[in-house]
Formats: sequence, C-alpha cells, structure tokens
Amino acid sequence: MSFAAFRASLRKAPFSPPRAARVVRTPSGAFRRYSTEVPKKSNTALFAGLGAAAVGGIAIYVYASDSNSAKEAGTAVKSGVQVAKSAAHFTPTKDDYQKVYNKIADIMEEAADKNYDDGSYGPVLVRLAWHASGTYDKETGTGGSNYATMRFEPEALHGANNGLHVARGIMEGIHEQFPWISYGDLWTLGGVCAIQEMGGPKIPWRPGRIDGFAPQATPDGRLPDGAQGAQHLRNVFYRMGFNDQEIVALSGAHALGRCHRDRSGFEGPWTFSPVTVSNEYYRLLLEEKWVWRKWDGPKQLQDKTTRSLMMLPSDYALTQDKAFRKWVEAYAKDQDVWFKDFSNVISHLFELGVPEAQFVASEGWIMKGTDEQ
Repeated sequence: MSFAAFRASLRKAPFSPPRAARVVRTPSGAFRRYSTEVPKKSNTALFAGLGAAAVGGIAIYVYASDSNSAKEAGTAVKSGVQVAKSAAHFTPTKDDYQKVYNKIADIMEEAADKNYDDGSYGPVLVRLAWHASGTYDKETGTGGSNYATMRFEPEALHGANNGLHVARGIMEGIHEQFPWISYGDLWTLGGVCAIQEMGGPKIPWRPGRIDGFAPQATPDGRLPDGAQGAQHLRNVFYRMGFNDQEIVALSGAHALGRCHRDRSGFEGPWTFSPVTVSNEYYRLLLEEKWVWRKWDGPKQLQDKTTRSLMMLPSDYALTQDKAFRKWVEAYAKDQDVWFKDFSNVISHLFELGVPEAQFVASEGWIMKGTDEQ
C-alpha cells in the first residue's frame, strides 16, 4: 500500500463512538532473584472505542500537518495498527496486560548476563516511567504519560533523560511482541513491574494511554534537577499537583539505582541495595554522616563512613527543610507507612496527563507478581 493510500485508509477507518531478598521458583524450576538484601469496575469495551477514536484522530492530525518526520510516520503506522485492531474488536484484557508484565519481569533479569549496573534493568525502567510522567503541567494540561513523547527529539535528548535510551530500547523489543499496547501504557506498566518485582508495594495501574507525536513533546526543564534545593523541588512538584508529603514519598524511589558520570554527571548509588525497594534511603539520610565529596564532578555528598554512597543536593535538602524532614523521619521509622504512601502517589504520577475517560477501568488494577503466578 502506498503512503498516500495508507493515509486515506486511516481517514476512512471506522470508529466506535466515543525488604529482604525474594527468591522465587519459576515454572521451569530455576530460581529467580529479584532483589538484594537490605543491610542491618473494568470497562474494556470503552478502550476499543476511545482508543480507536483518539489514536485515529491523532494520526489524521499528524498527516494533515504534513510532517516529514520519519519517526512520526513510523508511529502513525503503529497507531494505525492499534486502530485496525480496535476496529476489528480486539479488546485487550487484564490477562493480556499481565502477559506484558511477565515479559518485562523476565527481561529485567537479562541485565545480570550483560553486566548492566547492579544486575537488574529494574531501576532504569522505573526512571523511564517516572520521567515520561513527570513532565505534566496542571495549568496547561500538557505533558505526562499519555503520549509517550520521549520517543522524539529533542525530548529524548533532554539532559534529565540521558541514559534512558537503554530503557526505551528494552521496551521497544517488548513492544514488537505486543504491538497493540501503547508506549505510555508499556512504559508505566514497566515501572509498576519493576517496583513490585524488586520487593516494593503493589502499585494500582490501569491502561488507556495513547501514542502521540513530536509536536506534543514537552519543553526541557520540567523534571527535577538534583543539583537544586527545596524551593526548586516545590516549584517542580507543585506544578504537577503534588504537596510536600507526596514530594518526600516520591523521593524514596532513590532507594533504587545509581547515578552515572557519563549521564547526569553525578556518580554512585544512594543505598547499599540499589535493586531493592525499601525505606533505606530515608534511614541513611538521617543516620549517616554526609560530607561534601571532593572531586572534579558536580557538587554531591558522600557518606563519611564508607565513602561509597552518595546523595544529591536535592536529597540532602529534604533533611534541611522542616516541612520535608518530618516526612523523612516518618518514612525512616516505618517502611509500611512509606509503602502505602508511595504506592498511592506513584500510581497517581503514572496517570498524570491522561484524561479519565481514556482509562478502561474506574480503579487501578493490581497486577500479579511473578511469585504469585
């Protein structure tokens, strides 16, 4: 089919109306290690109609604008696949999304074989979901996870997104196996999977995001800058609609992963267990003695005892601001309290920018972990 014919077919497409290590035995009998030890009412029919109408509408928009972007054209083709499947009454069920979740969990393990970071792709998948969602601006209604615009330049090249090509590449491979899922749904489901498989709380999640195009990408500067302090954090997170307690709860995701000199400029892990979701981030913030690192990189702190951990200025600011510190203390004291608050707030983060009418369920689904299947 010619490009012009495809373009015409899209316009004519019929649309419906609008803590400790967890070792788990896999089915094959092998053992799967997901985390390191910590020291010391569904309406899936609506999805078919709304998904087809919304995605198809965007496809028409991009062709009408005569975009010459090859990536946008490729996305339009994939969006056309989504339209066709919706028109053919293909309605993904929760079980279909569970299969995607399981594939993500399997691929997380491949990092060990490839000597990636601390042996898991989990932290970088959480970061992808976080950065794809955290661009939301409540005043303009732009940004957020709905259009997955980090696929396009210049957003893909924003400084805060350095290194996320790794996560996007992983997810592209999964998308090839499940082409019916939107990138926004895939990326956020990846974040949910990573958190749960690394020992974290259950995260309510529901599908309904649609693929967008480069013109919908957000400007640089919407994500937090680790070199800044408390007021910067408030400026960024208040713009998304979060309060002080939620800012501190979300910051606990720094229990995962590490900084890289060739990406952010900073270097090192926040905790001794960077592939485990725990409240260690808060405990270490309060109990360790933090000193400024003497090196040729950007300003960051290191623990005085081992000099192997690091904190960013934005992390340290949580202990210096009275309103923030009380929540650091609460979460350091009780991991269950943090798990509950973190689950609620990151679920909300992952839904930023998505119109309620697009979701296929009124409440989030709880996806089963691989140890429950």
